[in-house]
Amino acid sequence: MFRPSGSGFRQKLVGFTLKGALYGSWILGIFPFTYDSWTRKLHRSKWLIAYGLVLTTTLVVLVWTNDTETETPMRMEVFHRNPLAEQVNGIHDVQSLFMVAFILIRGYWKSGDIEKIFNELLDLQHRHFRNYPLEDCCNFDRFVLYKGLSIALEFASMVVLELGLSPDFSQQLLIGVTSLCLMLLGVLLAASHFHLAVVYIYRYVWIINRELLRLANELANGKEVQSDRVDKLLCLYHRLLGINTRLSNIYDYQMVLVMTSFLIANVLGIFFFIIYTISLKKDWDYMLLFVMPQALVINMFDFCLSIAVCDLAERTGRQTSTILRLFNDIENLDTKLDRSITEFALFCSHRRLKFHHCGLFYVNYEMGFRMAITSFMYLLFLIQFDFWNL
Repeated sequence: MFRPSGSGFRQKLVGFTLKGALYGSWILGIFPFTYDSWTRKLHRSKWLIAYGLVLTTTLVVLVWTNDTETETPMRMEVFHRNPLAEQVNGIHDVQSLFMVAFILIRGYWKSGDIEKIFNELLDLQHRHFRNYPLEDCCNFDRFVLYKGLSIALEFASMVVLELGLSPDFSQQLLIGVTSLCLMLLGVLLAASHFHLAVVYIYRYVWIINRELLRLANELANGKEVQSDRVDKLLCLYHRLLGINTRLSNIYDYQMVLVMTSFLIANVLGIFFFIIYTISLKKDWDYMLLFVMPQALVINMFDFCLSIAVCDLAERTGRQTSTILRLFNDIENLDTKLDRSITEFALFCSHRRLKFHHCGLFYVNYEMGFRMAITSFMYLLFLIQFDFWNL
């Protein structure tokens, strides 16, 4: 699953990204599984779970005891000028620590279910999809590389932001920043597990669609097609939708917290920017021109990527129904084959590949746009509520 076929540079880069996510997750203790190459299965390790809990607790304590962020000159000026900004920032800090603790603890708590899901994906890869080269599915490579790039950018952005806000370097600052960045990296890697699983589900559905197109072309050319081939594709499609539903149920709260955290960070960043430039009338410097804007752009890039990968898988699932309609134009179908195609079409009409988070909303471009607009409205509420202090 982690070794793409093909010898091109793109495939090597994809393989490096996947291995980097795997080894990074092991080092940070957020992937408590060992891999048995003989059985080709993952096994949950209690030692890795204990290691992850100890490491995460240590990082949280180090961040808490070496927090010099609020003592930086810029933040002191902003907080002194606007007490609401200090209160909102404190709430966001608590929310961030809660997010870290919840994501990691839920990952350990649901590790048994995650183990089963990943083992099913490994089984599908080995038994049914290993003969399909990854380079044929360009979107697979693209979204794996995008996710690796977003993690690297988020990590670098946090380092630049924390050090840029603190002109006076000290041992306490370096310990606090290092711990905070490692904690953020752990959260990003934990979220990447969902992202990569969705990308693999998308690839498998894409292969099923391609096989259905191949069957339609064979029938159009007068070749004989066995109904067993359609039944096999339906069975695989049914398994993938089941895996997708279970995956969404496990990661829905974590992904909502991550996406919400990025949007809140952007709202607060713009709010602080308004206070610093308008209320305090500070001159434009490298902080205003580079450090703060790059954090906002990278946060929005990661948020959009979380939406785009789910929308891609959903659109690919809808294409399955469209492809099945092509068989309606083919005359004199075998009775068994026609029955198999009808069953496949009925199944697609009743069950669709979607990502339903927390039982509240589906993750797609429409919902992503609404979330972005909602965050902008909250920014306006903050400005209106505290207008006289600006």
